[in-house]
Amino acid sequence: MKLSVIIVNYNVRHFLEQCLMSVFKAIPNIAAEVFVVDNDSSDDSLEMVRMNFPEVKIIHNSKNVGFSKANNQAIKQSKGEYVLLLNPDTVVEEDTFENCIRFMDAHLDGGGLGVKMIDGNGIFLPESKRGLPTPAASFYKIFGLSKLFPKSKTFAKYHLGYLKENETNQIEVLSGAFMWMRKSVLDEVGYLDETFFMYGEDIDLSYRITLAGYKNYYLPSVKIIHYKGESTKKGNINYVFIFYNAMIIFSKKHFAKKAKAFSFFINIAIYLRAFLAILFRFIEMAKLILTDVILITLALAFFNYIKPYLGFPNQIELSNNYGILNVVAVFLAFLVGITFSGGYSKNISLKKTILGVLLGAILLFVINFAFPAAAAFSIKYLLSIIGLISLIIPVNRLILDYYETIKLRKENTKTTIIAGGNDFVAKVKKDIQKKQHTINVLALKENNNINETDSKTYIGKRCQLPDLISIYNINEVIFSSKEIKYKDIINEMDLGKNKYVDYKISLSSNFIIGGQTIEQY
Repeated sequence: MKLSVIIVNYNVRHFLEQCLMSVFKAIPNIAAEVFVVDNDSSDDSLEMVRMNFPEVKIIHNSKNVGFSKANNQAIKQSKGEYVLLLNPDTVVEEDTFENCIRFMDAHLDGGGLGVKMIDGNGIFLPESKRGLPTPAASFYKIFGLSKLFPKSKTFAKYHLGYLKENETNQIEVLSGAFMWMRKSVLDEVGYLDETFFMYGEDIDLSYRITLAGYKNYYLPSVKIIHYKGESTKKGNINYVFIFYNAMIIFSKKHFAKKAKAFSFFINIAIYLRAFLAILFRFIEMAKLILTDVILITLALAFFNYIKPYLGFPNQIELSNNYGILNVVAVFLAFLVGITFSGGYSKNISLKKTILGVLLGAILLFVINFAFPAAAAFSIKYLLSIIGLISLIIPVNRLILDYYETIKLRKENTKTTIIAGGNDFVAKVKKDIQKKQHTINVLALKENNNINETDSKTYIGKRCQLPDLISIYNINEVIFSSKEIKYKDIINEMDLGKNKYVDYKISLSSNFIIGGQTIEQY
């Protein structure tokens, strides 16, 4: 037996089905066994596995025993030369296992292997390659120095930011989402430490592999999708507590002399990160409003400064009550106008923003005329302020969109590309437009061969996807897994990486799986 694939499942039935589909497409030429260890799921995961994948060896736990213990149950029964611990929310390429076997067979000093992971937007997950979380490396990560110096060999050790994401390298820590190891090495160093219920067990085992004199490698030529990567969890306060407490357990086990001081800093960091998670969530929600407040403030300060040179008959006098009310009136008018028009909604629209500015201008006129004549803005001054604000706010939206700080929805309708054959495109398009008729649906050829007849149905061929996403301002891409190989899907996602595009893959069971949604069609 060459390979044992072990998947621990807990209430992710559809992700598990997609994962198993990709796994079985990757093992036809390999002597392999597949385990699913279920931690007492309340959905129909086990029924699905028994019906669709009868070859799978099932271990059913009557309670959730955690990640480490569940994996260890299967490792003890495994017979493969290599053991792969694989998360259920992953998708592998058809040649993933063959390439991993070829690499490890050629590198006999290798104890473990990790691969390049991308999320549901096609974006590289930095936990694909990690360094050992020593007290120093952990300190730099927790207090943000690794972000300030992402390529530094000193400060960026946690995610090995100084190593290129597309170069094969030796690393220290494998990701638990895809943890490829020699069974002989596991038998030597021991299995997962069951002290870790969730998080940290992959770090601990990786470290023990290196302590035994073996190497862990990172192989980016092999790519997988990992839907629920660390980047999607870092804003979750519960995740902060669980993850950093796991780091304390690791430190006490391997760095006993420094563990007390490390634990002190970690505990400070836990509450600091929890506070920052709340703060950043608020800032994320209010960043456009705060940006507009700053722009309006700069506009008022600018006109107040140049007033003597332009001959305005009045200016803002903050020393009296009406001066303060004048300032409040400007802020209130424009912020209320943009809010009312939907300019601060999740899908930011330039059209809605301009409409909001116009509403704000009208509201400011109305408020201004309510002031006594001596305290109100002159028409000249009022029009100047309105003109400048009407210019800088929409222009600012375009600049933020250009630098991908926000995503400007230039169209009122959502635009989806469906990549697949005629029947698949027609079926999914009908279902999408039935649910929401305003969605604009485009079709993409499932391969790179397109003729004159195809041009009537398809906007282009598969290799043109990154360009088409930009040209048509695409929000969503749906791939047919029946007609497009997982390897090609993952490659297109990697090339067309975009945090504003949701990539989704069809299941044989009439479901479409994405990073954040599971939809039936």
